[in-house]
Amino acid sequence: MAEKYGDQEFLEFTVKSLVDNPSDVKVSRAVDEMGVLLTLKLNPADMGKIIGRSGNTAKAIRTLLRVVGMKNHARVNLKIEEPEGSTRPPRSGGASGMDQVMEDLKL
Repeated sequence: MAEKYGDQEFLEFTVKSLVDNPSDVKVSRAVDEMGVLLTLKLNPADMGKIIGRSGNTAKAIRTLLRVVGMKNHARVNLKIEEPEGSTRPPRSGGASGMDQVMEDLKL
């Protein structure tokens, strides 16, 4: 069985407490020169609960992980993996949001 770390256990406990499908929550942990990266995978139906309105829930979880990381003298980052079949449009690399709006208004 893979070794569990405090930051990983904290994230799993927190997320499983918030979602409807706790058995689908998977957290992987990687360490490199930038610090600790926790990658979160969950049921697509639970994405909204973890992201929250305007991303506020995800921001709060990231803030708490930074506090846990400071306790362990490590920088902890969270990546939330987008599930397969997501309907969210991809981020545009070059065009700004205003450019897209202007393009959409052209008849």
